[in-house]
Formats: sequence, C-alpha cells, structure tokens
Amino acid sequence: MLTLDKVYHAAYVLKDNIRQTDVILAPNLRKGAEIYLKTENLQITGSFKVRGSYYKISQLNEKERAKGVVACSAGNHAQGVALAATKNRIKSTICLPDGAPISKVEATKKYGAEVCLVKGVYDDAYNKAIEMRDEFGYTFIHPFDDEDVIAGQGTIGLEILDQIPDVDVVIVPIGGGGLISGVAFAIKSLRPEVKVYGVQAEGAKSMLESIESGRITRLESVATIADGIAVKQVGDTTFKMCSKYVDGIAVVSDDEISSAILTLIEQHKMIAEGAGAVAVAAAMFGKIPIDGKKVCCLVSGGNIDVTILSRVIKRGLIMSGRNYAMSIELPDKPGQLSLVSSIIAEMGANVIAVHHERSNEGSSVTGCFLRIEIESRNFEHVEQIKSKLIVEGFKLF
Repeated sequence: MLTLDKVYHAAYVLKDNIRQTDVILAPNLRKGAEIYLKTENLQITGSFKVRGSYYKISQLNEKERAKGVVACSAGNHAQGVALAATKNRIKSTICLPDGAPISKVEATKKYGAEVCLVKGVYDDAYNKAIEMRDEFGYTFIHPFDDEDVIAGQGTIGLEILDQIPDVDVVIVPIGGGGLISGVAFAIKSLRPEVKVYGVQAEGAKSMLESIESGRITRLESVATIADGIAVKQVGDTTFKMCSKYVDGIAVVSDDEISSAILTLIEQHKMIAEGAGAVAVAAAMFGKIPIDGKKVCCLVSGGNIDVTILSRVIKRGLIMSGRNYAMSIELPDKPGQLSLVSSIIAEMGANVIAVHHERSNEGSSVTGCFLRIEIESRNFEHVEQIKSKLIVEGFKLF
C-alpha cells in the first residue's frame, strides 16, 4: 500500500532531478475565488509525468536496470520515461502508435529512448510493450497504475501544501488517475479538510463512469482535444484511491478546454495542452464549488502540438464570443454590404470574412444572403451588434 513515507522519499529522490514548479496567482479566471496555478506545464519535459516515471525507475534493482525498461505512450509519459532512463543510464524502449505527432516522436528520441512505432492506437502500443516485456525481460513502466509512479506524482501535493498552506480546494486533471491519486493521497493524509476535485473531458469520462457505477468500466471510444487524458479504462489502484480520496469529479467540454487554453495564453503567457487546461476550465465555467475559496488549479502539461494550436485558439475565440459568424438577409441593391460593414465598424467590431450569394433557399427572390464573420469583445458585444442591425432593418437568422 502507498504510504506518506514513500511520497516523502520520492520528493527526496526527485529534488535534484526535477523542478519544484511555481505557483502563480490568476486573479481574473473567476470572480469570487482566489485562484492559483500550479505550473507543471513548465516542468522538465513539459509535463508532471517525469515525476512518477523518474521515481519508479530510480527504485529498480540492478537486474532490472541491466535489462532495461519499456513503456507505451502517445506523448508525455514517453518523454518522462526516456529522460529518467537516460539519466539513470538505463536502456529504454517506448512503443508509440504510428499516428503519434512527429514532434512527440522526435522529442522522445531526443531524450534517449529507442522508439518502436506500432500500427494502430494506444491500446495496440500497450499490447506491443507488454509483448516486449515478456520477450526481453524489460521492466514495464505503467503510465498511471503503479504505486511508485503514484508516489512520484504525489510530490506535487506536498509542494502545493508548502506553497499555499491555507489552500481550500485543489483541482486536478484525471486520465488514468495516477496524478490525482498521488496528489489527493498526499493532501488528504496531511490536510484532510482540503477538498480535492478531479476533472475529465466530456469525451473521456472513464473514471467518472467507474465511480458512479461502483466498478471499473471501459469506454468503447474516447474523443477529445485533451489527448493526454483520453483513457478508455482506469487502473485498479487508481480507481480505489480515487474512490477513497477524491471529493468529486467534474466534466468539461472541448469548447471549454479551448477557452481555458486561450485564457492562459492571453492572461498568463502560458501554453497548456488540452489535458493541462481542464482544471482551469472547470474553475472558469463554475463546474466546481469554489466561491469564496482559495483554489489551486493544476496545469499538468504544456506539450500541445503546434499544428493544432491554431484550431484550439479558434475554438476558444468562438467559445468566448471573441469570434462570431452571423447570417443576414438583405435587399440585393447597391450599398447594402457597405451599410452592414459600417454598422459593425461603428459598434467597434472588425470584419474578418464575408461570403455573399444572391440565391438562398427561403429568402426573397429579390434578396441576397450574407454570411459575415467578425472579431468582437464578448457575447454581450455581439448582441449589441445584432440589435443594431435589426434596428436598421436587417433580418438575421
């Protein structure tokens, strides 16, 4: 069984090998709460994962070290295992699904691992890693369902209590459950009155469904931009620990996650990946009772693929009312488009795209159809613009 002594031992082992990440105040995330960010996105390798993998690898005996380690991951765990193994002079092999982003594959190689690309998805990579463990005698480094890994992640809980001694609520992302198991165990062991809440993506609610049903359930599929927590089935150990130590689990949508990523960029100049931003999303959108509380949101990672960052920002702009598309029916005569544009300009918004066509099903034979995309301040601003257009005689739909 996991003990507090083991978490403290993990902190001792890790103190010269990882960063004690800063906690920063985030005063504008939500009115009525004092919110802080635990910046594990600024950890070495860009994620908390290196804590658990490093501690696990540090505890291997000489025979296990000589054989080497194997792991499977689509990203952060791979990089954590690779770095930890290399620093301990141990051979590492990482099984990655062949569809993993090139940036993550190359980063894993850079940290010194041998990469084995496996056709299929994460489950296929997992099966290959187990096959290699059995064939070559490697030690398998589980991404979450391992007590040493959980102890390593638990060091974050110790740091939070040290950095914010009077914290009331800690909000933590949940995928397989290793992170929140360690954090909740450490915090509840020392300060049982502190509330610890987990957050899952709407398209990957494996822990929530398991807790609600009272047994581990496996999702048929997962779909979310928070790929770091897109886990179909949680672990035996993490399920038990979450059942015992976690006060509740909230769910956030991809749009809410995108909005949180955008907010972190704009307000704090911080890059968070989808999984890293779910705790912030839960706080921003009132998914957890935090009014009047001192709150710590764990930003668990920052390894977002730059090829999808622009799409995530776009969704965040839409979610916050900063980017809005409207459809307008107007008479097909000179000056109408100019009039619409001038109204939008007078209201302080900016036109960024226009699509104009003369025929549209259900519109007047002499009318035309205008779809216009604008940059605005927020949804209140959008409603002001729409009201002005309606007053000027335009039909919106």
